[in-house]
Amino acid sequence: MSERKIKLQIKDMTKKYDNGDGVEHINLDIYEGEIVTFLGPSGCGKTTILRTIGGFLDVTSGDITIDGQSIIGLPPEKRPTAMVFQSYNLWPHMTIYENLAFGLKLRKVPKAEIDADIKKMLALVSMSGCEKKYPNQMSGGQQQRIAIARSLLLKPSLLLLDEPFSALDAKIRQQMREELKKIQSDLGITVVFVTHDQEEAMSL
Repeated sequence: MSERKIKLQIKDMTKKYDNGDGVEHINLDIYEGEIVTFLGPSGCGKTTILRTIGGFLDVTSGDITIDGQSIIGLPPEKRPTAMVFQSYNLWPHMTIYENLAFGLKLRKVPKAEIDADIKKMLALVSMSGCEKKYPNQMSGGQQQRIAIARSLLLKPSLLLLDEPFSALDAKIRQQMREELKKIQSDLGITVVFVTHDQEEAMSL
C-alpha cells in the first residue's frame, strides 16, 4: 500500500469567519481513489472544510494541495475539483443536455466530443435518453443524478459532495449511495462526502 498516492492534503488549515466561528488546525491526507466521509452535526465545520477545498471559501491560514500542487490561490473553476450541492443547482430554463454541456462548452470542448461524453455519462448514472427533458420534469433523485453527471463530465481529480442526498426519501437515498459507489469504482475517482447521517457515512 506504500505506493498509494496522496490526492488531497490539508495542512494546518484554519478558516475563521468574521464572527469567530470556523475551523482551525485541520490536517488531512486523502489518497487517490478513496471515498472519505465527513460526519458530524450541523454547524460543526464539515461544509466549511469542503468549501475551502472547492474554492468557495478562502482559507485564513494553512495550505491545501491536490497532487502536490497548492490550490488555495485558485478560483473554483480553475481547481481540479467539482462540487455537488444539496440543492441540485440545475438551470430550470435549460434542457438536461444544455445543463450538462454548459461547463464543457466553457472549456471549448468540440461538440462531437460533448455529445459522446454526455451520452456515456447519462448511461453511467442510469439516465440515458433524457437529454431533451427539463429539470422540472424529473424527480429529485433524477435531478441529483444529473447534477452528479454534470460534475463528473468536467473530469475532476476530486469530487466534493455536500449532503447531496439529504432532500431525497430514504429508499432513493439508499439507491443513490449504491450508484455513487459504483460510479466511483468505475471511474476510480477520489470522493469527499459530507453528511450528518451516520448510516449514510457508514454505508459509503
